[in-house]
Amino acid sequence: MSRAGKIARRSFLIGSAVLAGGVAFGLYTVRRPHENPLEAGLEPGEVTFNPWVVVGPERITLITPHVDLGQGVAHMQAMLLAEEMRLEPGQFDISFGDPSPAYWNTAMGEEAAPFLSSDQSFSARTARTVMGAALKVLGMQVTGGSSSTPDSFDKLRQAGAMARETLRRAGEVRTSIPLDQLHCEAGAVVLVDGTRIPYTELSAQAALLDPVQDAPLTPRSDWRLIGQDTERLDILAKSTGQQVYGIDLTVDGMVHAAVRVNPRRGVLNSFDASTAQAMRGVARVLEVTNGVAVVADNTWRAFQAVNAIDCDWGPSPYPADQAVHWTEVAASFTQDRLDREWRHDGDVDAALTGDVIEAEYRAPYVAHQPLEPLNAIVQVTETGVEVWTAHQMPRFLQQQVAAVTGHDADQVTFHNQFAGGSFGHRLEFEHVKLATEIALQMPGVPVKLTYQREEDFAQDFPRQIGMARARGSVANGVVAAADIQIAAVSPTRSQMGRLGQNVPGPDSQIPAGVWNAPYAIPSYRVRAYAVPELAPTSSWRSVGASSGGFFGESFLDELIYAAGADPLAERLRLANDPRAVAVLEAVGEMSGWGRSLAANRGLGIAMVESFGVPTAEVIEVEATPQGIRIHDVWIAAEVGTVVDPIGFENQVQGGVIWGLGHAINCEITYADGIAEQSNYDWHEGMRIWQAPRIAVRGVELGGTVRGIGEPPVPPAAPALANAIFAATGQRLREMPFNKFVDFV
Repeated sequence: MSRAGKIARRSFLIGSAVLAGGVAFGLYTVRRPHENPLEAGLEPGEVTFNPWVVVGPERITLITPHVDLGQGVAHMQAMLLAEEMRLEPGQFDISFGDPSPAYWNTAMGEEAAPFLSSDQSFSARTARTVMGAALKVLGMQVTGGSSSTPDSFDKLRQAGAMARETLRRAGEVRTSIPLDQLHCEAGAVVLVDGTRIPYTELSAQAALLDPVQDAPLTPRSDWRLIGQDTERLDILAKSTGQQVYGIDLTVDGMVHAAVRVNPRRGVLNSFDASTAQAMRGVARVLEVTNGVAVVADNTWRAFQAVNAIDCDWGPSPYPADQAVHWTEVAASFTQDRLDREWRHDGDVDAALTGDVIEAEYRAPYVAHQPLEPLNAIVQVTETGVEVWTAHQMPRFLQQQVAAVTGHDADQVTFHNQFAGGSFGHRLEFEHVKLATEIALQMPGVPVKLTYQREEDFAQDFPRQIGMARARGSVANGVVAAADIQIAAVSPTRSQMGRLGQNVPGPDSQIPAGVWNAPYAIPSYRVRAYAVPELAPTSSWRSVGASSGGFFGESFLDELIYAAGADPLAERLRLANDPRAVAVLEAVGEMSGWGRSLAANRGLGIAMVESFGVPTAEVIEVEATPQGIRIHDVWIAAEVGTVVDPIGFENQVQGGVIWGLGHAINCEITYADGIAEQSNYDWHEGMRIWQAPRIAVRGVELGGTVRGIGEPPVPPAAPALANAIFAATGQRLREMPFNKFVDFV
């Protein structure tokens, strides 16, 4: 039996313990709701029905606990609540709220369970229940993994319906009019004669009632906001420069800080700050973990002064030169480093006889590089700590800060902020911990730490480095077998290890996008090998699938061409999930697949599933005398229900640009233990004049609602590589592609 079967049996046993109230957590612990964090902070006259809604005499506040990193998730959460509460945009405020286990992520457990997303067997459902129960008990409040929409879709609608029905009953108490003669509309309870009682006038009556628990949800046919084009709540502020990000914040009495930390990730042997101390505006020079900090009267002066410090850096704890990193990855395809055999269909060894097609692929380290540099404001006092920054794991942040200062985690007050991008970068804590170290040495003074762009690159935790070795065969004009082995650093173990968390078992992100490919290849095997950690890595937009999708879909394309088959038709023949079939058919129709192309043009196709979302993409390129020009992209994704159509389109288009830009131009390489790329000119995204036309389609088959932040990224690189092959006959098996071809 395959290891997947053994995992399934283990999940069944653990799941049974959870569901029966056994040793894993206990039934009472799993079922017990978390306390409503809003109750303790209510102002006079305010009422809360659940952790997401506060109504008072002056305002209505909706809590949108998933932090907005530019992806529009605050708007999405607010629309789910507003839909059920019968609110209109402009009738409410939004807040990220305080960190709380009540905001535990209900959706991340599904991705963590080691089963195909299409697997609805008892074992698969039990494993997802186990994971979800663990996340609830731990109170895991996380934004990431394209989980915000699936996490929010049911529970925020239920929260809004609960608030609506409780307010309607408050209207009944106020007027003595039977409940069935009252309805809610545009932020008010409406009487039969048209009289409107605003929700804000009903908060006192509502506070005396028990919240309605069995509130009906609005049927899809009556949705006003969900699935409709709505103007994002932040679009005016962002379009006019009024949106406040963490980097814009000021606090009374605040000082500014900058740091230089060992770019080799080693220790600081010594430093000479005499020049910096004499510079204008400098207040203090402080030592921090593996580096130095300057405190000054503005950010620019802090930058200039910290750069003037002469530092003697210790060596790196990982190989100093990039070539050694690749050598270590290549040496990891061994039995002792086998992390797991994730899939084994058919008899692969028997099928790989005779003419065998072989290929090797590489995916480099790449940086996160959000436009807003990392920043944080921290103030430390005897009684507690206050933190202002944007972060994806608020409760972990409280723990990390408390570990630095010696306070309890509940003594850390955290104010989450809008972020100018993340792509996984704001899952890390180093900049917050450094700001806390500085503030700890200046009790009572708010310290604002801002990273220089060069420091941001030097201290980044990039995407994992990885390599794939693939073998396959074809027979009778179709794909017969594929054996794909992937060796990569484990991003999950690296990331969670920095939090002191042990991650047992294999890392599903090493083979992501390959082991879960929704294809019924007769003989198909996927093995993952864990490379011992080299440079520390972290989650990067779409994590393992960003490289795994390139490996798997590039090799499948090679096999299809070797078989003499059509790339779309053969994928459709192999696809064994109706959702995968639907997105492939959609992009085929959108792109006019099969039409005659002009000379030197080619179409490439790829379909990758990540975070439960099958996403298919077709790219048309032209080989010009100056280089490759990308003309058009057609992309379709199946997410069950498109909650926010404009946000969906924006996210997909952004994911395509992100995926293409990094596939073409970007890598992080190490020399003398230091990342050689220090700014955007060395790690260049796609330029606006290179950007193609992008047509987007959301396929809605009505199943599980999924997120779309990450799934558009993985198919971009293989679709482009396959298009370049179709136009030129040249196979690209390593990113970035600009090492081998020019782009215009």
